[in-house]
Amino acid sequence: MNAFNTETINPTTQDLPVAIIGGGPVGLAAAAHLKNCGQNFVLFESAEEVGANILSWGHVPLFSPWEYNIDKVAEKLLRAEHVEIPNKELVPSGNEIVHQYLKPLAKLKGIKENIHLNSKVLAIGRTGLDKTKTLGREKLPFSIQVKENGQFKTYSARGVIDASGTWHNPNPIGSGGIFAVGELENRKLIHYGMPDVKGKARETFANKSILVVGGGHSAIGSILALNSISKEFPNTKIHWILRKERVEDVYGGQEADEFKSRGALGIAIERLVNTGAVEVHTPVYINEIRKTINGLLIRGTKQEELFLLGGIDEIISCTGTRPDFDFLREVRFESDAFLECVPALTDLIDPNIHSCGTVRPHGESELRQKEKDFYIVGMKSYGRAPTFLMATGYEQVRSIVAHINGDYESAKKVELHLPETGVCSSGLMEKTNKEAKCDTSCGG
Repeated sequence: MNAFNTETINPTTQDLPVAIIGGGPVGLAAAAHLKNCGQNFVLFESAEEVGANILSWGHVPLFSPWEYNIDKVAEKLLRAEHVEIPNKELVPSGNEIVHQYLKPLAKLKGIKENIHLNSKVLAIGRTGLDKTKTLGREKLPFSIQVKENGQFKTYSARGVIDASGTWHNPNPIGSGGIFAVGELENRKLIHYGMPDVKGKARETFANKSILVVGGGHSAIGSILALNSISKEFPNTKIHWILRKERVEDVYGGQEADEFKSRGALGIAIERLVNTGAVEVHTPVYINEIRKTINGLLIRGTKQEELFLLGGIDEIISCTGTRPDFDFLREVRFESDAFLECVPALTDLIDPNIHSCGTVRPHGESELRQKEKDFYIVGMKSYGRAPTFLMATGYEQVRSIVAHINGDYESAKKVELHLPETGVCSSGLMEKTNKEAKCDTSCGG
């Protein structure tokens, strides 16, 4: 039987820890900064290990070198314990980010003791006061309900940094941002994100009829990976559904692209499409996924006419991700109406206007919510915008922790040092150590 354990609330809120939600790069960077300035903290990670979301696409190399993927304070703490820091000029894969950086960081004394794994946050509120009550609210500690190793517990905290990300909450395949009819029923045949087509998932896709859905770099990378295994498994057939008017719209700047690796993606996919190795369907809006004796039948519209595609064995969905706000119901927070990002960031990150390289740095003042001492950071702070940078998240938490520590001047001085072309996100090429610039979230 599950036990419900309520921690004793310390009458002095300032003595309570700052709670961090999420054991990814930004959550662990927040832990490093809090440790560095002597602030008490607790970190809740729902998975069995830190960096679990990254490990799900661990086979994918980033475009950006280590220089832009290691938080400066975290690096200082690692060096102090004589942990080897990777060559800053090399480009890591997702697996290398976790095993060479996040796991060693999570094992440091002063951090390890404060990490709670297998700990899913179910709800956050103010102790003894629901969302509708205002009087005295700011003086009360946060109450955090957690399912930890099967046990239900309640923790108290002086502040909350939500770095839970969005990777675990993929957008549906259905048009209009809702699940297509039959999408939930057929989820065993739908792979959201970037499966390891050339590795662990090879047998799943070999000699199958595969549908890739999406018009970003994740979709392109998955198609290129499928094509690579088709040389050994010639009965592998690739279909590609996009909502864009023309497939040419995803080719990008190619040789003229300021990111050479990203440009190479456009060149590679255009060549592949031109060979006829990929059957492109665009613009298509999917309404139904039905299981038949001949495989999945995809039903939708194409230029306002009925579209049908049958005989599909497996689907790879690369339609992006969205934030999960369910556990924040009792927190006074705001999100932008269309991007679902922190409202103050909307004009900075609107993907209709900005690319990753043009988003200026921002910190505590922009991320501040109506609920005092509550912050949404990292990829979740960007909502549905695909332009988030790991380095941006590090600067976010540096500024927030400086403010929590009472160093208000430092909190205001938000700086982000990137190459002139920026560091955007979409790592899908074969791993190189030359012109890599991006990781997996831009344009996917």
